[in-house]
Amino acid sequence: MAKVDLMKIKVTKVVDERAHACPGPLIETKKAIASIPVGGVLEVWASDPTATKEIPLWAKDVGHECLGVVVADNYNRIFVVRKK
Repeated sequence: MAKVDLMKIKVTKVVDERAHACPGPLIETKKAIASIPVGGVLEVWASDPTATKEIPLWAKDVGHECLGVVVADNYNRIFVVRKK
């Protein structure tokens, strides 16, 4: 896939997990991805640095695509495309 400018991408849904430690962000990501259409983009806000590893690995394992991570002030923005 061509490189995507994550700062300009249109997201379908945002999940704010900044106040939670893993596995909270991963659990909420799993729930939220089911609520968006195939091709939709889920943006997860997570302050736990573990989420930047766990969410992309999970996405790949189950057939979705992690577009990347943007570091914001005190948290990370993780972008996942629902593929199935």
